[in-house]
Parts: sequence; C-alpha cells; structure tokens
Amino acid sequence: MFGLIGHLTSLEHAQAVAQELGFPEYADQGLDFWCSAPPQIVDTIKVTSVTGQQIEGRYVESCFLPEMLAARRIKAATRKIVNAMAHAQKNGVDITALGGFSSIIFENFKLQQIKQVRNVTLEFQRFTTGNTHTAYIICRQVEQASEQLGINLSDAVVTVCGATGDIGSAVCRWLNARTDIKELCLVARNQERIQMLKEELGRGKAMSLEEALPQSDIVVWVASMPKGTEVNVETLKHPCLMIDGGYPKNLTSRFNHPDIFVLNGGIVEHSLDIDWRIMGIVNMDVPARQLFACFAESMLLEFEKWYTNFSWGRNQITLEKMDQIGKASIKHGFRPLLI
Repeated sequence: MFGLIGHLTSLEHAQAVAQELGFPEYADQGLDFWCSAPPQIVDTIKVTSVTGQQIEGRYVESCFLPEMLAARRIKAATRKIVNAMAHAQKNGVDITALGGFSSIIFENFKLQQIKQVRNVTLEFQRFTTGNTHTAYIICRQVEQASEQLGINLSDAVVTVCGATGDIGSAVCRWLNARTDIKELCLVARNQERIQMLKEELGRGKAMSLEEALPQSDIVVWVASMPKGTEVNVETLKHPCLMIDGGYPKNLTSRFNHPDIFVLNGGIVEHSLDIDWRIMGIVNMDVPARQLFACFAESMLLEFEKWYTNFSWGRNQITLEKMDQIGKASIKHGFRPLLI
C-alpha cells in the first residue's frame, strides 16, 4: 500500500477543506488549533495502471500550514511532518511520498535525527520525497511544451530559479546532458552552491532573477518566489514559457498576454481515472486524472514493488534514477501536463 503526505496552501484553504471533508470541528479554528491538530487519514485511493494492475493507497493530511513557518512556529511545523510519517507507518503504508513543504521541512531541519515518534520507530526506507519523478516530469515539460510553442531549444536561454535545490539541480543536470539548450542561467540564493553546480555541469551563468528574466525563453520555477517580487510582462521575451513547479504556485494566474505561457510544473496526467477525492480539493483542473508528480512517485514505487526511499537527501538525484522512474511512469500510464 502506498501513502501520500500532504498539506493545504493556507489557513483559509484548510478551513474550507475541513468543512468539505466532514471535519466541522476544524473548519472555524485558527492557527493555534491547527498547530496542535493531529494528522488524519482523509482519503482512500485506488489506482489502475494501463497494464491492468491495481493498487490502493491512503492520503494523510499533515495539518501543516505555510503560515506556521511565517509565524516562526518551527517546532509545530517539524512536529507535523514526523507525526504524519509515524501515522502512515503505523497504518501499514509500505511507501509514502512527502508532498509539498513536507520534504523541504524534513531536509532543511534535519528531521532524520528524529527516529522515535512516541511508540513508532520511523523506518526511513518507507518514505520518498518524490523529487526524482518531479524533476523528470519538469524536464519532459520543458522539452515537450517548448516544441508545442515552436521554441527551438538549441536557440533557447533557459533559466532555473532554485537551481541549487534538490529538484533544481536535477533539472539542470538533465538539461545540460540530454538537451542542446543554448544557454543555462542559474538563479539561487547560495552563491557557493551555484559555483559548485557550475563546476559540476561545466557551464551555466549565475544571475539574479531580475537579470535573467528578460533574457529567458523558458523559465523553470522550482523555488518560492521572493515575497513582493512581481514579474513585469513587458520585460519578458515573447514568446516565453514559464513552468511553475512551486507549491503553492508562484504564478497563481496566467499573464494577460498571448505570448506568455504559464504551465503548472511537476504535474502529471494519468491515462485512467483515479478513485479519490483529494485532488479536487487542491484545485486540479481534471482531479480524476491530474496529480503532483511527487505523489505519483509513491504510486510507481508501489506498482513496481520498489519499497525504498527512492528520492532522499539533497542533490542525490542522478540521470540514471530519472531514467528509471521515467520508464516506470510511461509504463503505468502517466504523462506530463502540457499547454
């Protein structure tokens, strides 16, 4: 059985979803309540592969909210993630994906040091960040959506925002090795890590976001946009493909310009309907078919019986592992969301 650990995008969103899912006692509560609320299994999921194989899973709502980080409720945020992991393991889930901020919090706050959660000893091989499949899908979106729009990669400048992160660095490796893009621009906060990535790739220009955007034919967002940052459409290239792989999304609405194309990055479509409720709640356009690629990774691991932390640790994603999960993705009927 596979599992998905997720969270909602805001307190307001969580209150609305709680009412819809039948948890009225959560629906009118403020941040203090959500900081103490325990994880809940709120959905049972059934997925059928195009091969005919069927699997079952559980969705675990961690009750983490991004406001907890903004309000410096770090202990509450970290407790949410490990409690959700323990809850999934206690309920017999074999492989669970850490969605959204779950994997970021786990990595940044070194939660691997916490092995005991009450009476549960966490077995980390039961968990995956899902980042390998996410990186693979974003790369395929770059390749396929650019072709849709008539953007020739050999003439294209591609900017990766969040280039030194786990997903961002994997995207850079793929674009460098598997495509003939003209130029790769690297945007990240840590200049030392950018320099290390440039040395690994043997190419790439370290740039600020303001410098990179006007030069870019394709922009891949795999980090949260700095607060207060706005993208001026007039300064962008036309056409420009913007692939938003953040959660919550950086670009919440499409630009009102016929030559600026915003694509939800890291999203896959399944060939068959999935029996669940949760994707409708997170506002997918086609909730029976569309889902986060990180969640799909745990499904793929369950289909293939690869019960291992396939994606784990910072900057450990290799091209070989992207190929491996990519083949499984195609085999079982997943494809990248396109324009």
